[in-house]
Amino acid sequence: MTHSIIRQPILVIFSLLASLSFATAVNAQSLQIKQWAASCAACHGTDGYSEGGGLVSLAGQNKDELIKKMNEYKTGKREATIMHQLSKGYTDEQIEIISAYFASLPAVKPVAKTK
Repeated sequence: MTHSIIRQPILVIFSLLASLSFATAVNAQSLQIKQWAASCAACHGTDGYSEGGGLVSLAGQNKDELIKKMNEYKTGKREATIMHQLSKGYTDEQIEIISAYFASLPAVKPVAKTK
């Protein structure tokens, strides 16, 4: 009887620790993705929202189209001034992850709420 009373709190503690571990791993992965995407900000704007009519915004674009374009830059099929060099610095998996990140964002930059 005492073993089952002790086991329940231990199981709860282990479950909480597992959840925290998972949340930490997800958060670290999210930070890594944002770091990769931040390298695009100089030309495509913060979080992929181009401002001032410069280069195209990446936010809200179709994931498969972004992957296709990046791979075309990487192979030299699509010409660019710098993208062909930058794209070679990413693995196929990183390109897919970065593309998924930008595709997950709304196409129009959300307006910051003021108080």
